[in-house]
Amino acid sequence: MATLLSIVTRRAPARLRSVASAVSSQIRHISTTPLDLTCGRVPLVHIRSQEANISPSDAPTMIDEQKELQSLARAFADKEFAPKMQEWDENQHFPIDVLRKGAELGFGGLYTREDVGGSGLGRLETSVIFEALATGDVSTTAYISIHNMCAWMIDVFGSEEQRQKYLPKLTSMENFASYCLTEPGAGSDAAGLSTTAVKKGSHYVLNGSKAFISGGGSSDIYVIMARTGGIGPKGISCFIVEKGFKGLSFGKKENKLGWNSQPTRAVIMEDCEVPAENLVGAEGQGFSIAMKGLNGGRINIGSCSLGAAQASIEAAIEHVKVRKQFNQALANFQNTQFKLADMATSLLSSRLMVRQAARMLDQNHPDVASYCAMAKLHSTDECFKICDDSMQLHGGYGYLKDYKVNVYFRDSRVHRILEGTNEVMRMVASRALLSE
Repeated sequence: MATLLSIVTRRAPARLRSVASAVSSQIRHISTTPLDLTCGRVPLVHIRSQEANISPSDAPTMIDEQKELQSLARAFADKEFAPKMQEWDENQHFPIDVLRKGAELGFGGLYTREDVGGSGLGRLETSVIFEALATGDVSTTAYISIHNMCAWMIDVFGSEEQRQKYLPKLTSMENFASYCLTEPGAGSDAAGLSTTAVKKGSHYVLNGSKAFISGGGSSDIYVIMARTGGIGPKGISCFIVEKGFKGLSFGKKENKLGWNSQPTRAVIMEDCEVPAENLVGAEGQGFSIAMKGLNGGRINIGSCSLGAAQASIEAAIEHVKVRKQFNQALANFQNTQFKLADMATSLLSSRLMVRQAARMLDQNHPDVASYCAMAKLHSTDECFKICDDSMQLHGGYGYLKDYKVNVYFRDSRVHRILEGTNEVMRMVASRALLSE
């Protein structure tokens, strides 16, 4: 554990250092099976943009650090998420107390700067952490990723006053955040949103509604995109809206197929008064902020899919070793072996694509949007199929709610829709190809 403590001391905020000793005894050994090899094997020469001068000879140290961060996240997921995942799913419970425990380890501000309580990590490191957390509960991890995206937007594009006002309580998860872009009439066509923001004196007055908002009604802070100008993307601006602002209300709690540990509601603005100082960036900058946020969001949701697939494969292996048919374990049948090999291959290819896109995001690569789109497309499609294949290997048992594989299956299905549908991901990738 000396290595973990040294990593925490070197890279994490003070509040993460203070709990490191207490958590160290929980650290789980991550097996070095072929399923896990790439969790720490992607070259980390450019793990963070500010570390671009690290030489190739330093890469093993960075790889070790990444695996230790993975172990910390996996230990937390195994202890705090996995035993309660099915209960949270069944009861549609939003685990606020557990989320705040995670924030004590730095999960509330993974790539937010350290002066406001963030962990200051790169997107590659964060991808590893989200995958590890998602093995315990995909839905809860996905909410953490959304919360982090909101904090990042304020950290990067907000004023210093906004950063100091909002981020300390977001990184500690004393307050929770929701991202509001999608509307009833503007899903894939995000630039077509109709929510308006009209400047009146020292306030903006917002009118409109947002649909399918994770954390809606429960979150304290809403990062909302609204139209301050004409049609098209250049007329969109970004606002921080607090739960208690006059004119803000919420729709009914949606009854969903999956993602049940996080509430989903419409966010409604009826003459909602927002102080002018809550404009993030400049007027007309909102769409650019949203799209940059979605690049990271696509990596995050791909990472959550990796976690669902990893856990599904682990569950399938455990099941086929003990389940017998025709007087022998299912694991002895070549069909089972080939299926597991295909699942592992798909997971490996997905993981490599997600990690590569995350590294490009850290490097601010000019082609990052298309790479993030392709990584999201491939990983969410393939990992959902892995979850489906795991259910198939479980047979009728996989269809019972007593078995966790059906939760991974249901939770990962929506990943092919949100953060830009996979059809839109194909559009983004093909547009980049045809513009060359």
